[in-house]
Amino acid sequence: MRRIVLLAGAGAAAALTAGLLSFALGWGGGHEAPIVVSAYKRGQPELVTGSVGPVPAPASQPRNAPAIGAAPGSAPAAPASGSKNLATAAPACHNPDALGVSRVVEIDTHGGPGFGSEQYKAYDFLEPGEIVLTFDDGPWPSNTPAVLAALAAQCVKATFFPIGEHATWHPEILKQVVAEGHTVGSHTWSHADLSKKTPEQGKDEIENGISAIAASAGLPLAPFFRFPALRQTPEMMAYLAGRNIGVFSADLDSFDFMTKKPEKVIESVMTKIKKRGKGIILMHDFQRPTSIAMPELLLQLKAAGFKVVQLKPKDTVTTLPQYDSAMVKVLAGQTIDQRPTASVVRTISGGEN
Repeated sequence: MRRIVLLAGAGAAAALTAGLLSFALGWGGGHEAPIVVSAYKRGQPELVTGSVGPVPAPASQPRNAPAIGAAPGSAPAAPASGSKNLATAAPACHNPDALGVSRVVEIDTHGGPGFGSEQYKAYDFLEPGEIVLTFDDGPWPSNTPAVLAALAAQCVKATFFPIGEHATWHPEILKQVVAEGHTVGSHTWSHADLSKKTPEQGKDEIENGISAIAASAGLPLAPFFRFPALRQTPEMMAYLAGRNIGVFSADLDSFDFMTKKPEKVIESVMTKIKKRGKGIILMHDFQRPTSIAMPELLLQLKAAGFKVVQLKPKDTVTTLPQYDSAMVKVLAGQTIDQRPTASVVRTISGGEN
């Protein structure tokens, strides 16, 4: 029988990817928030992303910090409630020997709490032997569907932190993540290092990412955010707190973006989790070795006695209209139907040589 635990937390784009198509969007106070949309070529090599370099130490953040650019004295924006609509009903699990989900926790992100001992120590909600599976940088063809297939085979639920731009390239894959009952947060628009951005540029990266992922998924997101490379700044932490968005670091990083062999991904995760005994695990559905490693990794986690905890939000995040308008332009030409072309158009006569 699954238990539900409530976690109440309080306390603790854009200079975007260079590309060929750009447009500027005006918003309050005359500020122009430019967004540049990269031209995408399906044959291009996979991007190199992940948590690289030293992790900066977190700075203490004021409770209910105002949003960057907000009028003095303005209250933090409250997220829209209604997490019941966050995902469609997940497919039923019919594997009695599956790893499964042992516990579901609900997280109250009011005030922007942080989770994951690599950076945040306040909320250690996992019991010995419990793990949370998280995946960054998707959605990505072949890799994300392979991860989803492995999770489904073991009746496991995870939390995904997609890149906004990737979501606009592959909305059909993101919709599959949602349809299978996983939790979806955000990971900026272009995976930019926010520690190298101005506060306004950082805000644009965050908000363009949230709006892009929400538009691509077709429903509100969890107010869960992970900094690219786990590089945060006091200003960005304060901004997220003002938006009531929880920040997720990790208890252990698989470093799967550096480990190019599936067996090394498994070794990295299993060695670290056995040593620590529990934790939030950071992986990347963007990475091919991880997608290949997942079936065996899940089997080894089960054999070692680990239990999977699923994260769900108390509320959903409210997107901002000016960034939603930008995403309408980015997604222009797309329709609600996201089936592959081969499923829509087929040759029934002619074409013979």
